[in-house]
Amino acid sequence: MNKQLFLQNLADLNTENKDVITLYNEISSLAMKCAGGISNTANKRNAYYLSMEFLIGRSFFNNLLELGVLNETKSILAEKGVDINVFEEIEDAALGNGGLGRLAACFLDSAAGLGLPLHGYGIRYKYGLFKQALENGCQVELPDDWQRFGDPWSVRREDEKREIKFADYTVTAVPYDMPVFGKRINRLRLFQAEGSEQAKKISEYLYPADDTEEGKLLRLRQEYFFSAATVAELLENYVKQHGRNFGNFPKLHVIQLNDTHPVIAIAEFIRLLTAKYRQPFATALSLARQTFAYTNHTVLPEALECWHEDYVKKILPDIADIIVKINIYAMREQTAAGCTEEEIAKMAIYKDKTFFMANLAVYVAKSVNGVAKLHTEILKNSLFATAHKIYPEKLQNKTNGITHRRWLELCNGEFSQLIDETIGDGWRADISRLDGLKNYTADTVEKFIEVKRTKKQQLLKYIAEKEGVVVPDNFLVFAQVKRLHEYKRQLMTAFAVLDIYYGLKSGEIKDFYPSVFIFGAKSAPAYKRAKAIIKFINEIAAKVNADAQTNGLLKVVFVQNYNVSYAEKIVTGADVSLQVSTAGLEASGTGNMKFMLNGAVTCGTMDGANIEIVEFAGKQNNYIFGAEVDEIERLKREGYSPAALLNTPLCARAVEALVNGEFSDGGTGGFKELYESLINGASWHAPDNYFVLYDLKSYYEALLSINADYKQKFAFAEKQLINAASAAYFSSDRTIREYADDIWKI
Repeated sequence: MNKQLFLQNLADLNTENKDVITLYNEISSLAMKCAGGISNTANKRNAYYLSMEFLIGRSFFNNLLELGVLNETKSILAEKGVDINVFEEIEDAALGNGGLGRLAACFLDSAAGLGLPLHGYGIRYKYGLFKQALENGCQVELPDDWQRFGDPWSVRREDEKREIKFADYTVTAVPYDMPVFGKRINRLRLFQAEGSEQAKKISEYLYPADDTEEGKLLRLRQEYFFSAATVAELLENYVKQHGRNFGNFPKLHVIQLNDTHPVIAIAEFIRLLTAKYRQPFATALSLARQTFAYTNHTVLPEALECWHEDYVKKILPDIADIIVKINIYAMREQTAAGCTEEEIAKMAIYKDKTFFMANLAVYVAKSVNGVAKLHTEILKNSLFATAHKIYPEKLQNKTNGITHRRWLELCNGEFSQLIDETIGDGWRADISRLDGLKNYTADTVEKFIEVKRTKKQQLLKYIAEKEGVVVPDNFLVFAQVKRLHEYKRQLMTAFAVLDIYYGLKSGEIKDFYPSVFIFGAKSAPAYKRAKAIIKFINEIAAKVNADAQTNGLLKVVFVQNYNVSYAEKIVTGADVSLQVSTAGLEASGTGNMKFMLNGAVTCGTMDGANIEIVEFAGKQNNYIFGAEVDEIERLKREGYSPAALLNTPLCARAVEALVNGEFSDGGTGGFKELYESLINGASWHAPDNYFVLYDLKSYYEALLSINADYKQKFAFAEKQLINAASAAYFSSDRTIREYADDIWKI
């Protein structure tokens, strides 16, 4: 970047009588003009990251930080009477749903920071994820037009648009390039759908409701749209430079598929090579197997995409034919390897008129990785066990990570300064140096306590302004903020909080340190059970917060429209990170890492990256509870009766609150359905399918243990500080280096 030019132009900028949005666009445009173009790595291997989500968050502050001008910008604007914090509410590009999208954004940040050629490809959603509002405690979805402020960080590439053809209509894919700043400038290319009103719908909303045929087809169109545009671009550019000898294509390109959404790119790649470039099918398949890599993010069946052939044939008949043909090749190979019919069936890419996209990825990809040690072992031993037997070299682990530049340096300047004073500022460029923080002194701990108090005050002040709930700044802060899904067990936290409330009311719980439980979560619009959980949490919050008897001891807050910007405040102000998923179901998590980096202890199950957090920071510095994977698997085999647990007061009083009239679900029947799902199950699952009631007692006890320990402020702060000092492993810089060395070879 031409830093001096930017600062001079900024100093000359007239800020008088300009609104915040105008200033935001003018300053952002100045930065873009002075930053330089995308770094050129022609004739070297580049990696391309295909993802349905890129949860970018605010670009303004992060980009100025990466460009090395954030502090100078603050100073120059202050001299002009402009507080840079006025830009905080300007934009928060919600082009993702949760950890999947935020991980993709962190990966791009880290690659650019390390000088590695990694480029993102996805969809430029008009509205992205919905904006969440609460009406009478119920989630309401509102369109989030993030572009209403302008989009100065993107450049429209009109000359690079292309046509994407479906059986029934054609759509124009127009790329918008968003630079990713670091040691080099990489590119996030997002495609916008244009053409007919029907065509425009493809890039209108992230994850349209797919409970109808129309919704399912739109979801499939979205996945094909950006995957096809990406593959076409890469092949065309290659041919322009190297002609139609595709032997070197894998030497210059590796395409990483982020979950199953873009796996259809494999079939499109083969379709283009055979139909447009006249390559034999076997050659095209071989090239695909040298080019693609696949990351699995979940073992949940509903997230391992399957497409009924009727949908695919209806809009993508050529793609359907190609997947069927790939399956024939796979079956031949598996038969030759001595697989049984049962084993071949488990790995089927096409079976019972259904296309299994995860199996397609596992067969074709040169690498398949999980995202935490436990998750990868489950893939090897369960989900992809047969494939692992045949292709043992494919499966590997790449534990997720987060970028410390955004999640510490940017959002927690106070703690960053303390780290600088304690171990020097070298950790900013080399996060492994954070380990030096373990050699802390008593003075460091006392300063850290002050930092936590400051960040807590900032958080609670923000919550008071946004949510109207006043929480004293001496409260112990618990936080569970993440996408709402039953396996993440926000309901279990709600039950535990309710039990604490009942215990305080009855006098059963004595000497309780004042605590607040902060929830933040969005439910998928069609996920009725998740919406019922949101309503239940808000009903509890209303009751608890209004009770004069307990008001000085317990508060509950459900923050509205939880997003990246809200997360930046919560992860820095929280004392305790609640990571309570059912063991074996959370592949990794990244929220747990953000809290850890900012000095929160983890209260969680032995699941996902929690296991590795405990490994690095010590079990004694965190709070682990609940059944582990082996026990969960035994219970699934043998069965258990959650109804029997209602004989215990702890469980009964909380669970019965769903149906005893204490709380209202607004006449939806949602609370009764939740109750039934726990006690009697449903046609598609066993009672208490996520073992909420089974783990409730140990969770409740863990929370009370934390509450008791927190009274020893210095000792508790030591636990928090050790967690922060142990967080270097969870940097996405480390993760990206492993991808670059082991998979991408860049």
